[in-house]
Amino acid sequence: MNALLSVSDKTGILELAQALHARGIQLLSTGGTAKLLSDAGLPVTEVAAMTGFPEMLDGRVKTLHPRVHGGLLARRDVPEHMQALAAHKIDTIDVLVVNLYPFEATVAKPGCTLEDAIENIDIGGPAMVRSAAKNWKDVAVLTDPAQYPGVIAELNAAGQTGQISSKTKFSLAVAAFNRISQYDAAISDYLSAVRTPDIADAAPADQTAPALDLFPGQSNGRFIKVQDLRYGENAHQRAALYRDLFPAPGSLVTARQLQGKELSYNNIADADAAWECVKGFDTPACVIVKHANPCGVALGADALQAYSKAFQTDPTSAFGGIIALNTPLDERGALQISKQFVEVLIAPAFTPEALDVFKAKANVRILQIDLPKGGPTDWDQGRNAVDMKRIGSGILLQTADNHELSLSDLKVVTTRKPTPEQLQDMLFAWKVGKFVKSNAIVFCKDGMTMGVGAGQMSRLDSARIASIKAQHANLSLQDTVVASDAFFPFRDGLDVVVDAGASCVIQPGGSVRDDEVIAAANERGVAMVFSGVRHFRH
Repeated sequence: MNALLSVSDKTGILELAQALHARGIQLLSTGGTAKLLSDAGLPVTEVAAMTGFPEMLDGRVKTLHPRVHGGLLARRDVPEHMQALAAHKIDTIDVLVVNLYPFEATVAKPGCTLEDAIENIDIGGPAMVRSAAKNWKDVAVLTDPAQYPGVIAELNAAGQTGQISSKTKFSLAVAAFNRISQYDAAISDYLSAVRTPDIADAAPADQTAPALDLFPGQSNGRFIKVQDLRYGENAHQRAALYRDLFPAPGSLVTARQLQGKELSYNNIADADAAWECVKGFDTPACVIVKHANPCGVALGADALQAYSKAFQTDPTSAFGGIIALNTPLDERGALQISKQFVEVLIAPAFTPEALDVFKAKANVRILQIDLPKGGPTDWDQGRNAVDMKRIGSGILLQTADNHELSLSDLKVVTTRKPTPEQLQDMLFAWKVGKFVKSNAIVFCKDGMTMGVGAGQMSRLDSARIASIKAQHANLSLQDTVVASDAFFPFRDGLDVVVDAGASCVIQPGGSVRDDEVIAAANERGVAMVFSGVRHFRH
């Protein structure tokens, strides 16, 4: 038996080669991999010696040879194939270990030139991987160092036979084709994004990084299945969860489930809405989501205070909700939360005592999302750069709504000026409003939502619903701040929120009737600021 090893990432390759050699499998290799094995005392034959043809073109051509691909592609159960190998003195290759040039890592580096990107497009590696994976019944193909320990364990269990099971070889072949698909998609994404007007005139050794279009000429989704789900939004729909090929630290798909039932489609969708909202705050915060909308958001000195304030906004809707905290949960907070029916609870950490509290409620799904290495300030790096929405036979892509508003962005347009406290509540309300389905109206005060109106066809109805929610929760809207995700097209929307008790309003502005609405605010004696940014969420 023969094994060909040619890897860019040398992680674990020596241990695998030693295991193969111990089973009497002959080692073939190329370049740096061959030197590594030889320096470790392993007998290894250079591919160039096996093919009788030297590497050429700066290594671009070294494994593209019939002795390599014949050894990989020949079916052992087809006599004519084996006769052809014998006639041309070609040995079979029974194990292929290849990982590819680091194209993805290369183009991810700042300042990567087009020349660097092109030179890191592997040709021989993918060709060999495809050949071996096509002939999976006879060839085991490994494309990831993470696969090595399992194969070594199987070799050890097989003794001196050196056999790898058909089940394992098929799984390896599927993984190999997946890897090639991911690799080709990465190349396509990058090259399709290169803006081409200046490419033809560029000097051969041009070391300038090319301009890249955010929306390439072809979009290739690369997602890996995490798990099947019990069903989709409804019981008659099937569903599964997938993650990005390289998920960002601090994103929902990196969560570890510490206890509870299997997550459902709706659980995951709502959990993502809650987590994306709560991680936008720099101080301890709690977000409670129900049916994709925040029904309570608050800041506090700790998890307990933030949760208690958030829960007050809408206790009825909070029943069976998704709770997300951006701060560790201790026993005191856990005892308070455990008094209510909770579907999912998310936090960056839980004390052992907090987890003990929920042992009595085994169905509660508890998710821990570890902080990025840089702490909470790095959570923003985990936000999607582009959002995708499926439509009939197509997709819509857009840059994600990651705009962050600061005090310097606000334009006071009324005679009355907001107080420093109101300005802080405006920023808080604006952050919350970004995660509320349009039309969105959010009443806030002292770092706490007081009423949330979401998803109505009329902004007036959203405003009325928000005030009704506050009444049901026995909360006074007097002197509250209101955020509207889009401008007030008429003064009637402003009148509704002021009648409910608001004394300060933040809205994008931009209506042809802005002057009319500003005049109404001055007439009613309230402060109003324009953000200059709309936050529709459909």
